[in-house]
Amino acid sequence: MTAELHEMPEEGEIVIATITKIGDHGAYVSLDEYNNVQGFLHVSEIAPGWVRNIHKYVKEGEKKVAIVKRVREGREEIDLSLKQISKDQQKKKIRDVKRFEKGKGIIKNIQEKAGLSDKEIDKLEDDIFSKYNSVYDAVVDIATNGINVFGDFKLQKKILEVVEQVSTKIRLPSVGIGGVLELTDYSSNGIENIKKTLQSAEKKSQNSEVKILYLGVPKYQISV
Repeated sequence: MTAELHEMPEEGEIVIATITKIGDHGAYVSLDEYNNVQGFLHVSEIAPGWVRNIHKYVKEGEKKVAIVKRVREGREEIDLSLKQISKDQQKKKIRDVKRFEKGKGIIKNIQEKAGLSDKEIDKLEDDIFSKYNSVYDAVVDIATNGINVFGDFKLQKKILEVVEQVSTKIRLPSVGIGGVLELTDYSSNGIENIKKTLQSAEKKSQNSEVKILYLGVPKYQISV
């Protein structure tokens, strides 16, 4: 993440800020990803419209997703905004931070299990970030497609074995899919035929859980 590359954030960057002090004109924050460097949220940037009571919107110790409006590096002053952040940007930032934290735990686990030095683990991270946006993305790829996706990295066998072992324990993200199916069978035992077809579909779904709900002739709701 950018926190490891820069001492100060860039203008327009989205950051995680912890509220440290609330005053009459705004709130002071520390930036979690930048060694707790201090920033400021002016009252006009906390929420749209006129803010009568700052405490209604922010509380000391609370973490917020903010955007960097201005950086004065010489004076180490950072102006931030909450109201210019969309919900989608908030969700993406929180998701990225969670993946970053998971990645740190994964790297630590690999280092301990493989007995790697700091230099060796740094090289592994460099290899990973040359191909992936995060360590988490890398292990998900391995869990999905196998350790061969690391074939270009020229890693020692013991490292590959540990990485594969750790990756197989990762819970893969899932996506639900659903829809309504219409089935009609005009034969004398049509209802039984449809019932057998649906039961067969449920049994054959080895890697996914298929749920079928009867909505009324001739509609059935299917979710995977």
